[in-house]
Formats: sequence, C-alpha cells, structure tokens
Amino acid sequence: MLQLIKNLLGLGPKANYKELMSNGAQIIDVRTKGEYQSGCIKGSVNIPLQNLSANLSKIKKDKPVITCCASGMRSASAKSILKSNGFSEVYNGGGWMSLRNKIS
Repeated sequence: MLQLIKNLLGLGPKANYKELMSNGAQIIDVRTKGEYQSGCIKGSVNIPLQNLSANLSKIKKDKPVITCCASGMRSASAKSILKSNGFSEVYNGGGWMSLRNKIS
C-alpha cells in the first residue's frame, strides 16, 4: 500500500526524463490556462486537469506521457486518469519547474 501511494505521488522508482524525452515522450501540463501562460515547459501541451477526460484524443497512446502541474498533486491525478483510460506508459513529472530542470 505504501508503495502504491509513493507511486501515485511520483515518489516511486525515478524515471529518466531525458531518456523519455529522447524516446518521444509527451509532456501534458494539467495546470489552469492562466498558470500555464505564466510559465511552462517548451513543447508541453496544456490540458487542465478538469478537462483531461474530455481531451484524451489529443494525447498519443503509443508514446510515453509525462504529466506535470505546479506541485505534483494534480499531475498524480492526471496519471491515474490516463492509466485508467488505457495509457500504458505514464509518469508523474511533478512540478513543472523541477521537471524542466530534469530534462534540460
């Protein structure tokens, strides 16, 4: 159970985000439009968490998906939504600023 909670919060085994990006990973930023406009990762796609389920067709199922938000809570929820909708390779990238540092 503890490992499940750690995985949901993005605290499980560390992903190599640079490697994922070189393999064509998509970054889905689930913050609000206003938050996204105040700063984001170049090339990321903004789909606010409350709109994610209605916009699954905008995300490729055959490529890794990295979710991010402000702190990691909404991106953990987004990861769960994607996994429950058939996306097999989904990673919680946590806060967008720390993710940006990990991939640059």
